[in-house]
Amino acid sequence: MLVRNEERFVCQAIENVAAFCDRIHAFDHMSDDRTWEILRELARSFAHLEVRRTRRATDSHRPLERYAGTPTWAIGVDGDELFDPAALTVLREALLGGEHADVFRLKGHVLNCDMLDADAGTASGYMAPPSRPVTKLFNLGAVDAWPGASERLHDGRPAFRGGFAWDSMRYLSETAEWDDDPLRCLHVCFLRRSGRDENGRQNLNETGLYDRTVLGGLKRRLRGPTVPPDVTALHDRGADWKSDWYRRGERASVDATPFLHGYTRSTPIPQPP
Repeated sequence: MLVRNEERFVCQAIENVAAFCDRIHAFDHMSDDRTWEILRELARSFAHLEVRRTRRATDSHRPLERYAGTPTWAIGVDGDELFDPAALTVLREALLGGEHADVFRLKGHVLNCDMLDADAGTASGYMAPPSRPVTKLFNLGAVDAWPGASERLHDGRPAFRGGFAWDSMRYLSETAEWDDDPLRCLHVCFLRRSGRDENGRQNLNETGLYDRTVLGGLKRRLRGPTVPPDVTALHDRGADWKSDWYRRGERASVDATPFLHGYTRSTPIPQPP
């Protein structure tokens, strides 16, 4: 995990994957809400959760490099991504049994939520597909090494083993429906996720704030932020990146209760002390 200002859902996000994972590496990217405090509290509850603060997004990938070439699956979880823990139990058994070892990446159904009513147990938004899926589950046995990533499980210079490539990917949505997809995810990207959210927020690939050190700030002043060309093109057209990628197709509603153990709509957003 690499998170910044995700105090509202980060606890749920981690609790939902805790049983799926043998080890969790969580990096706080200098949050100024209660995210770091929440991570430290969770680390006292989960012995396999390691938490750190960092000003460099690239640090979040480095713990994963040592798993390259081993029979390890790595899931990238954002602070606004809520997986179904019961479904992940099924997926874990399948992965341990050798399923999907022939591909580098797995993608699952995602509901990009613009409404979450925990009291009623419903969530609504835009389904992926046809929207862009955000699930990140990687077979690290497919690479001999993976250095140079800008953040965990992104880009870099993966050295693929024979028969694998970046596009060696399986969409579980092609063989499963939402209700039986073991990698299904509520992506609460359109909801308020922190007391610091006032006028919306941009992702790292929009801001280019991968390095929050003094040196990183100086480089951005001299060279400009590092923003992908496709994101720049969207901004140049006056388009909203999040809406363009995550609001496609018809709105859909689903049962949200499997994703929200212990969470209620009335749960307040904690304010920084």
